[in-house]
Amino acid sequence: GEAAAGIAQLLVMALHKWHGMSIPEARSRCILYDSKGVVTKTRNDSGSLQPHKQDFAHEYSWEGGASAEEPKTLFEAIRYLKPTVLIGSATQPKAFTKEIVELMSDLNERPVIFPLSNPTSKAECTFKEAFDWSKGKVVF
Repeated sequence: GEAAAGIAQLLVMALHKWHGMSIPEARSRCILYDSKGVVTKTRNDSGSLQPHKQDFAHEYSWEGGASAEEPKTLFEAIRYLKPTVLIGSATQPKAFTKEIVELMSDLNERPVIFPLSNPTSKAECTFKEAFDWSKGKVVF
């Protein structure tokens, strides 16, 4: 969690400095997904959300209105949120499955996928997997 939030903070600073975005706008572009799902202001654990995640807890109107459930899997979250970049830092080997890489490739001409977990045995996917599953489109 802290690694992901640190990466998100760096992205916020870059978006602010290089693209002139306000800090709140830059934060809104960074979506965190943890062991409990998408980090949101309305999630059941929001009252006890870890401090390093609080700036990235956003409000979403999930498909179907307020009564609709939040995405239950990373695949569902990607399908709904349509990110351009996917960064892994949770040391969950194989978290970026073939279906996830293919979906990122369907959503983006050049999907950016960074499985950053160390050691590499804990990486979310390998370069070969990302390259093969994206049919060579991935920026890795």
